[in-house]
Amino acid sequence: MDFKTLGLKVGLEIHQQLDTERKLFCHCPTILRTDDPIYIVERRLRPTPSEIGEVDVAALKEYMRGKTYIYQYYDTNCLVELDEEPPHLVSEEAKKIVAEVSLLLNSKIIEEIQVMRKTVLDGSNTSAFQRTMLIATDGSIETNSGSVSILSVCLEEDAARLINQDENTKTFRLDRLGIPLIEIATGPDISNPDQAKEAAYKIGQILRATGKVKRGLGTIRQDLNVSIKEGGRVELKGVQKLDMIPVWIQREIERQVALVSIMKQLNKRGSEKDLKFEFVPLTQIFVNTSSKIISNSIKKNGGVFGIKLNYFRDILGTEIQKGRRFGTELADHAKTYGLSGLFHIDELPNYGISQEEVNSIIAKLGVKDKDSFVIVAGKEDICHKALEEIYERCKKAFTGVPNETRDALEDGNSKYSRPLPGRARMYPETDILPFLFDDKLIDNIRENLPETFDERVTRFVSRYELKREEAERIVYESPELFEKVSKHLDIKPSIFIKTLDLSKNLEREEGYITEDEALYILFEKVSNGIIAKEGIEEVLKRVSKGEDIHKVLSEYSSITNNFDIEAAIDKIISDKREFIIEKGDRAISPIMGICMKEFRGKVDGSIINKILKEKINKVLKSSK
Repeated sequence: MDFKTLGLKVGLEIHQQLDTERKLFCHCPTILRTDDPIYIVERRLRPTPSEIGEVDVAALKEYMRGKTYIYQYYDTNCLVELDEEPPHLVSEEAKKIVAEVSLLLNSKIIEEIQVMRKTVLDGSNTSAFQRTMLIATDGSIETNSGSVSILSVCLEEDAARLINQDENTKTFRLDRLGIPLIEIATGPDISNPDQAKEAAYKIGQILRATGKVKRGLGTIRQDLNVSIKEGGRVELKGVQKLDMIPVWIQREIERQVALVSIMKQLNKRGSEKDLKFEFVPLTQIFVNTSSKIISNSIKKNGGVFGIKLNYFRDILGTEIQKGRRFGTELADHAKTYGLSGLFHIDELPNYGISQEEVNSIIAKLGVKDKDSFVIVAGKEDICHKALEEIYERCKKAFTGVPNETRDALEDGNSKYSRPLPGRARMYPETDILPFLFDDKLIDNIRENLPETFDERVTRFVSRYELKREEAERIVYESPELFEKVSKHLDIKPSIFIKTLDLSKNLEREEGYITEDEALYILFEKVSNGIIAKEGIEEVLKRVSKGEDIHKVLSEYSSITNNFDIEAAIDKIISDKREFIIEKGDRAISPIMGICMKEFRGKVDGSIINKILKEKINKVLKSSK
């Protein structure tokens, strides 16, 4: 791709949780919960006009979806998170950390800090807004492709965690709501996908250099703002994997290029003025249908409804991203109303829908050669809203790429989420007075800024005799824990790195973050020979499922001390005696595998190997 010719512009928004004792606007701890809540609260949220009388378009769209929001409440929450009590003063600890990050980003801290309310109506904030404050502006970082500007550094509260959702409800957990969050926004001057990845990595290095940010999956989130010359501005949310950033950007470029091509095709065929919204009931056509989706909907007192789309024949079947077509794009809009999707003429007959049924739809809607249709199944009011939104999206196809917010998918593609929010969503917080940063505090922070990433890597290479790639990995992931372990315990860097890898993989699978304190206790047991290094993975697997680290380690310790290892190995050798005699010395490796599986890492492999060799040699000598 020629990114310069395309006019590619990319901007980053990085959100990083801070590792503070208390939340931003109350004194609740910043811990996540996995147990059952004390009770739940149900609410509906409604948009209100801003101070200038405007209603934010994204907030209005969320309201129209008609969701009920359920909030899970714990004994580590308070009335501030339920929006039943005014916010407390801003956390002093969070203020100091964000000032430090601002200086590390070469940004200028503004004179007076005003807390603002930002309208959020997706249910993730009980108050229907997020509190945020602009801290610094006009910073910069350097990349191999040039300087990247830092437009703003903000301090804000994190949102509640989405636990599950269905057609009518969304359930959130209040443990994360209010955790201090730094938002760093770059300018749109990133010119290629690899530079975007590098910029995100550099900012991540700076954040971690403070030693005051949370680790683990979900504690840092990137949003990508992507546009091309003929396209629109699209915000990709939920970007969590650094290595995937170039893929998401390239797929978004492909999508926008495809939508521009679709726009040109449509304008050759006709005008958006020729599109008319006519909501037509089609249930009678499907009385004896073989389509399970449609028949199940009818049985649940639903129906089938459709609209005609002038000039859209073959457009809905056009691929716009790998494995995704324009029809998939429209289906994303339908799904925001709780529908399972839609059917369109370019993919029919299929899915149990016959050619005869297709012909009946064509006749009923008056579809001509260049026209298309879309049908959906469900309750009439929901289908009407969904088809109305699909119709509006098709009108926009005549003008190009809509400005919108999209959710990043794991395969590198993205799906529609909501319109881009407008300026009307921000207004002043009336419950908290503006505040100033003390000049002496800023001077003190400036004089005591932490080592840069490169400085710490160089020190680790020299002090701990690490390879540079090992040092970079440790410094980025968990330098404080590594130094503590190196000072007090006998743990090789290779074991430390392997444990970090295991921990991160389990975080992705189980969604549970293993804290540094638990990892240190584990390393301590390995260092003292209480558990084998082979047992690290098994311990982490159990801890990642919510088991207490002390309980798990006590089980391993008791087996190491009390279990008759030789007796267990004798039994295995007895069961495999014929196999050992047949294979001779070659039996050691497969029998070792059986023993390791038996002990599941609870006994050091070198101890097992030594005992095993001795006993197999005895068997072989006695068999001669």
